Amino acid sequence: MSELITADLVDLDLSAETKEAAARSLAERMRDLGRVTDLDGFLADVAAREAQMPTGLDGGIGIPHCRSEHVTEPTLAFGRSAAGIDFGAPDGPADLIFLIAAPTGGDADHLSILSALARHLMDPEFTSALRAAGEPGVAAALIRGDEPEPSVDGDAAPGADDVPAPAAAEVAATPSDGGDTAGTGERPATGPGPAASPTADAHPFRIVAVTSCPTGIAHTYMAAEALESAGRAAGVEVVVETQGSAGFVKLDPAVVAAADGVIFAHDVEVRDKDRFAGLPTVDVGVKAGINRPGELIAEVREKAARGERVAPAAPMDAGADAGDGFATRLRKWLMTGVSYVVPFVAAGGLLIALAFAIGGYGIDKAPSVADHFAWTESASWAALLFQIGGVAFAFLVPVLAGFIAYGMADRPGLVPGFVGGSIALTVDAGFLGGLTAGLLAGAVVMAVQRIDVPAALRGIMPVVVIPLLSSAVVGFLMFLVVGKPVAALQKALTDWLGGLSGTNAVILGALLGLLMAADLGGPLNKVAYAFAVGGLADPNEGSLKVMAAVMAAGMVPPLAMALATTVRGRLFTASERENGKAAWVLGASFITEGAIPFAAADPLRVIPSAMAGGAVTGALSMAFGCTLRAPHGGVFVVPLIGSPFLCLLAVVAGTAVSAAVVLLLKGLRRPAPPQAALPAEDGAPVAAAV
Repeated sequence: MSELITADLVDLDLSAETKEAAARSLAERMRDLGRVTDLDGFLADVAAREAQMPTGLDGGIGIPHCRSEHVTEPTLAFGRSAAGIDFGAPDGPADLIFLIAAPTGGDADHLSILSALARHLMDPEFTSALRAAGEPGVAAALIRGDEPEPSVDGDAAPGADDVPAPAAAEVAATPSDGGDTAGTGERPATGPGPAASPTADAHPFRIVAVTSCPTGIAHTYMAAEALESAGRAAGVEVVVETQGSAGFVKLDPAVVAAADGVIFAHDVEVRDKDRFAGLPTVDVGVKAGINRPGELIAEVREKAARGERVAPAAPMDAGADAGDGFATRLRKWLMTGVSYVVPFVAAGGLLIALAFAIGGYGIDKAPSVADHFAWTESASWAALLFQIGGVAFAFLVPVLAGFIAYGMADRPGLVPGFVGGSIALTVDAGFLGGLTAGLLAGAVVMAVQRIDVPAALRGIMPVVVIPLLSSAVVGFLMFLVVGKPVAALQKALTDWLGGLSGTNAVILGALLGLLMAADLGGPLNKVAYAFAVGGLADPNEGSLKVMAAVMAAGMVPPLAMALATTVRGRLFTASERENGKAAWVLGASFITEGAIPFAAADPLRVIPSAMAGGAVTGALSMAFGCTLRAPHGGVFVVPLIGSPFLCLLAVVAGTAVSAAVVLLLKGLRRPAPPQAALPAEDGAPVAAAV
């Protein structure tokens, strides 16, 4: 591995007058050493990065930098200008210019050193030593953190005794001093030690911070160093999470919980921002974190003193990891995958359904519209809709697998999850294969993340090693171990659905109806819905019947609550009666969640009633042989339903059963208090329109 910087990459008499000329002069040194393959291409990447945000910093520093495919290895060139060069810093020209070149997949060791260097740029002693260096070798050694290079006569180079080496390489490799943490290549989110407490009983004001920049090489770490230094000066405990481009180490949840405020100094989206909900927040660009950290700390303290808070995260999303059993976590992982699949289902399924409505069921045999498209023929437009919908549907299994793995292992799980899901399609393992691939991918990534690796590899773990190993393992398992058995199970399930008739079909319909109404849009509802949607990926008569039964049963709970509030409004509160008006539309649109307000207020009566009606509708739909090619839409896709009048009859029957049961159960309880009763003048039934 080459040195990050050598004497050949140092120009202590940089004569350029503009930042473009300075970048070119330093880049030519990189090219001459074979570290840049295309000078103009690399400079274009530098200019593009500069256009995002000026790279000049207070204190006379310019740090033009970029990631580029024209860079063969991470490299740093340093130039010192007597006249100064304008890099857009508020305090004027820069005399110390660092050109940082990183390949698109730069190795961890060098990138960690670059991160440590960025922190040292905030140290006045370090920059003063660079200004005093008399020879290129001295400056190069200082930046690397080595002993100064000897002069040709074997003695230490002039000025070497006055140069305090910052030990950048040591900093990058030592976790306790800012180095890598396994699997990320990022500085651990530990920050400085706590400032001395004023008293034994009091603790200093505590701030957590997140810093990030587009390339994650320089500004991210400089802002972190500036905030920590300003915190020490102010007697404030500042703990920083650096979200660089190679990944990041999350702050300890206990540290976040104990914090009094948070500072976001970022130019890219803060990842997992919900962790900080409820804390007084200062949200600025990363340059503000570098240039005015003291002001940011004072601002967040003022907000905390005023009691300013941001809205907390929704209860369903907040802190659900600690005490959860395996079954609970498994449900959440599967639900994560299903939630990301639903938009693809809605888009692809409805496009396909519209295509059948316009062009008939033979439209799936139409040639590619890329080769043949007649603007005035409806068949061509139908074929276009069908083929676009088919493309969207082709993502269902990979997206399911990818986001199940994401739910288990965060972003590192996406690549093996998508790869495994695509292989599931290749081996005809279908929807079940996607579930299997997602769980395998998440488990493999979680296992790899537990491996203790050398410091030199930690930075490339999330961007190279984890995707490589996990994709290879998941691919092996899906192709050669579990793929074929799952494919056989999927085929057996498909054949069974295709041959459903009589009693078996009715029982399945009743079961699906029960699941759709059991938790009104929750995990059981999504399981039944996902089962039906999975059949649409390879449709046959049985899978189309399942889809019809699932949608019909899912419409029943809100429609039943709407009907019940209309027939006997006195049994419901005023707010429930208002919700009942909206439930007509929600139920007709196949939004089962429309019944949730009723279930939340009276679960022991509403949920069993909804399940009874859902089971009746599911069973009748299957008995009537209703089919459906659209995965969503409610009454708005009636023209796409096979036997539409019988399907609507099943919905009406289930709605009536469910409404009757809930009214019966509510009528058996003690009378509602007078203030909840419907006023006499409002006692007439409310007419409702679907």
